[in-house]
Amino acid sequence: MTAMQVVYWLIASIGNFGAFYFWSESGAPLSVVLFISTLTYTAVGFYDLNISSHNLNRLYPVVAYIRYFLESYRGEIQQYFIASDTEETPFNREQRSLVYQRAKNVRDTIAFGTQQDLMKDNYLSLWHSLSPKDIRDEAKRISVGGPACSQPYEASYLNISAMSFGSLSSRAIEALNLGAKKAGCYQNTGEGSVSPYHLEHGGDIVWQIGTGLFGCRDGEGKFNPERFAKTAQLPQVKMIEIKLSQGAKPGHGGVLPKAKITKEIADIRNIPMEKDCISPVVNPECTTPIALLSFVQRLRSLSGGKPVGFKLCVGNPAEFLSLCKAMLETGITPDFITIDGAEGGTGAAPVEFSNRLGMTCLEGVYLVNNALVGVGLRDKIRIIASGKTASSFDVLTKIAVGADIINAARTMMMALGCVQSRHCNTNRCPTGIATQDPARSKAINISEKSERVKNFHHNTLKNFYELVGSMGLDDPAKLKPQMIKRRSASGLLMPVGSLIPPLKPRELLENQLIGKPWKQWWERSRSEQFYVEDQYILTPEESEHLSH
Repeated sequence: MTAMQVVYWLIASIGNFGAFYFWSESGAPLSVVLFISTLTYTAVGFYDLNISSHNLNRLYPVVAYIRYFLESYRGEIQQYFIASDTEETPFNREQRSLVYQRAKNVRDTIAFGTQQDLMKDNYLSLWHSLSPKDIRDEAKRISVGGPACSQPYEASYLNISAMSFGSLSSRAIEALNLGAKKAGCYQNTGEGSVSPYHLEHGGDIVWQIGTGLFGCRDGEGKFNPERFAKTAQLPQVKMIEIKLSQGAKPGHGGVLPKAKITKEIADIRNIPMEKDCISPVVNPECTTPIALLSFVQRLRSLSGGKPVGFKLCVGNPAEFLSLCKAMLETGITPDFITIDGAEGGTGAAPVEFSNRLGMTCLEGVYLVNNALVGVGLRDKIRIIASGKTASSFDVLTKIAVGADIINAARTMMMALGCVQSRHCNTNRCPTGIATQDPARSKAINISEKSERVKNFHHNTLKNFYELVGSMGLDDPAKLKPQMIKRRSASGLLMPVGSLIPPLKPRELLENQLIGKPWKQWWERSRSEQFYVEDQYILTPEESEHLSH
């Protein structure tokens, strides 16, 4: 027997004998409690030694439960007592505090200098100007709508990213929508479709059509044009977004656990309640680049000419260039493209998918922007960046590398009161945000929390405009990738994007790509299919450059 097993038998034997003796002698209530306690201890230990399937319980009877108890609070202990302000992930204490402070409209400044290591590898920074400017009012909204769009939309620089009713509670959806209305931005519905809670307060809506076609599918799961048109033509729905993939799990369908599926959600999505809702990996209407663009054109017509685009996490660059070739061949262009980052978001995902697949948001936006410039289509298409935006600097960097508009999800949840407990997929969210449990969600005060969403939006953009002005610019559209400096391993500051050269307008069409990675990507791309087997192979010279 192990030492702990011996200790258990001693405590059980002596404890039960002693407790029984004092009970029989005195009959005092305390002795009764002591006897029951030691008897319970004995029973639990007997179960652990002879029945439990856990190794720890068999070797360390009873006391093993202390380990399980502490482990159940490991995240909270780490977050509150151990981690520094700058080392937590995905959002550290400094980032979360900034969101909370701006949402509450309280002081968001720091004293005594930065806690960041300004010399660490890949640290991003800016060079300021000695001639700061004010941002022009007319430069604070972005018009979305290409040549084929008859109802363009004037969007804010910062908006609420895709979060479904189902993933989030009804009161959280309402608070976000009312916050969007107050802030003058839009709310993306997520793939769970337009719910009554998205429409309750009149905030602008971007309707996301996921791979499951929720909200516009028939009983067999196929696209229903009549049902789509009925919702898409609502005045509150400003744009339509087709979801191809998302940053948390590119190559994997969305998952809504059956524990979170209520009858209301099942009716809105037209799905059964008895099993997990798992979206298809591929949108059935978008199996090829040409099919995707045909679907874009069809949805634009059915919606009455509203802006239509698609969302993806960028993987193989040649596959995105296949889309560009299809645009050139068909003459059909989306009004916007949303780039989701591999940083992930509110959606639950398998660990391997979340950790290892896809480009980060900055990498994806940089590549897509250059690809559209290289084929001469950039002026017709807006780029929306979606991926880990907590501060004004996060907004600025994404716009500098090529985005026009920014979407934020997790930090908007933090504005509602999210504490990053990471229980979003369990239906036990401690703040009532990512749950369908009415007892938990009732904690959300819709009016109060919508005001915090507005405050976070307003204060983040206010600081964003000041940051752009500090660089000597009067319009965020003048930001360029080379204005963002990245600390190299040698300690030098290098412009972002220097390893993959930027393209000149229509350079891909003029076939002047000798010695550039774009050449191999372009040659391998095909408008009739997405999949490209051969990816870019670095030349010896490029490998040598990267190694240094």
